[in-house]
Amino acid sequence: MRETFLAQDTLVELPIGDGAETAIEWLTTTFGWLFVTIRNVVGGIVDVAEWGLTTPSPLVMTVLFVVLAFVATRSWGLPLFTLLAFLLIDGMGRFDEAMQTLALVLVATILAVVIGIPLGILAARREGFSTAIKPVLDFMQTMPSFVYLLLAVVFFRIGRVPGVMSALIFAMPPAVRLTELGIRQVDREVVEAAEAFGARPREVLTGVQLPLARASIMAGVNQVIMLSLSMVVIAGLGGAPGLGATVVRAVTGMNIGMGIEGGIGVVILAIYLDRVTAAFGREGRRSTPRGDEADEASLSDGEGQQDGADGSDRSASGASEVGSGRG
Repeated sequence: MRETFLAQDTLVELPIGDGAETAIEWLTTTFGWLFVTIRNVVGGIVDVAEWGLTTPSPLVMTVLFVVLAFVATRSWGLPLFTLLAFLLIDGMGRFDEAMQTLALVLVATILAVVIGIPLGILAARREGFSTAIKPVLDFMQTMPSFVYLLLAVVFFRIGRVPGVMSALIFAMPPAVRLTELGIRQVDREVVEAAEAFGARPREVLTGVQLPLARASIMAGVNQVIMLSLSMVVIAGLGGAPGLGATVVRAVTGMNIGMGIEGGIGVVILAIYLDRVTAAFGREGRRSTPRGDEADEASLSDGEGQQDGADGSDRSASGASEVGSGRG
C-alpha cells in the first residue's frame, strides 16, 4: 500500500491548463466581436498618439520635453539632462522608436489611471469592495508578465494592442492601491469639518479627499508608468513596435550594439518619466501641509468664536482662566 502511494505522481489530478484553454476558446468564440472592437478602438488611440509624437521633428519634441521638465521641477537640472539625453537618443537613430514606445506607455497609463483611480475611490469608500478586490490585485501583480502577453496575443493578435492591454492589466494595481491608501489617510476631522459645513459626499471627495491624497495618487501614477514601460518593452515579443522590438531583434540576432542602444533608450525614458511624475508628486506633498494648516486654522477660528460666545456668559474670573489656557 505504501509503495503504491509513493509510486503515484500526483495525489489529485487537476487539469487547470485544459480548463483554461477551453475557457479562452469559449471567450474568443463568444465575445470575438468585443475583442475586435477593443482592438480597433485602442489601436486607433495608439495610432493617434504615435502620430502626435513622431510627426514633429526630434528637435521640436526635445524642446517640448525640456519645457515639461522645467515646469515640473522649476530648476535646470532635469531639463539639462532631458536635452542631452534625447539628443543622445536622436544621435543613436532611435528617436522614432523611443516615441513609439512612449506612445504605448502613455496610452496604457491613461487607461490604467482612468480605470484604477475610480476603483481606488470605490475601495476607500466601500469596505466590502476593498476586501474583495485585494486578492484580485495580488493576483494581477504576481502573475508573470509573459502570461499577460500570451493572453493578450491570443485575444487581440500581434501588434500594438496586445502590448497596451497587457501593460494595462500589469500596471493597474498600484493606481488602485495608492488611491485607496491616499483617501484613507486623509484626516477624519477634516472630512467631518467639511460635512459639518454642509458639503455633500461628492464635494467632500473632490474638494477635500482627492486634493489631500494627491501625493499618494501621483505616486501610484508613477508606478503605473514604470510598470507600463517595463511591460511595453517585453511586448516587443508580441509584435509591439518601439524600443522593445529593437531589443528583441538584438537578442535574436546577437547584435550587441543594437541591444545596448535600445537599452539606453529605455533607461532614458524611464528616468525622464520617473523624475517628471515624482516632481509633480512632490508638489502635491508641498501643497498638502498648507491645506492642513488652513483647515486647522479654520477649526481653531471656529473654536475661538465658540469660546468667545461661552466666555460672554461666564464670570470675569472664568473668562480670564480661558484666556490664560489659550496662551
